[in-house]
Amino acid sequence: MMFELEVRRTFSAAHAIVIRGQRERVHGHDWHVEVVVAGITLDEDGLLCDFHQLEADLDEVLRPMQSSNLNETPPFDTVNPTAEAVARFIGVQMASRLAKNVQLRSVRVTEAPGCAARYVPLERS
Repeated sequence: MMFELEVRRTFSAAHAIVIRGQRERVHGHDWHVEVVVAGITLDEDGLLCDFHQLEADLDEVLRPMQSSNLNETPPFDTVNPTAEAVARFIGVQMASRLAKNVQLRSVRVTEAPGCAARYVPLERS
């Protein structure tokens, strides 16, 4: 048996990515983020983990990106701020905040309607 929880947030930020050596113009998005965590063990209260803690952790990860130009915001000041890179960054940051009985399943980042990137970490061994 496996339990999954999902939290969602939206943040607004601009970026300009480099595609085939050409940097596009700076433009903004309302980025929609979905984080899915999973585990098989519930705590004494019957919870995998607290939704409010997941939301607080995600808010903390997103705070530096909110209302920013991602190209000027670490780590994207040195990493091409693609949707894939944003999803991976959020995923790595969120995974480091999870309890041992909880694992990150995926992070989905939508930068425009119909355009989403999903980060799925390799399974823990």
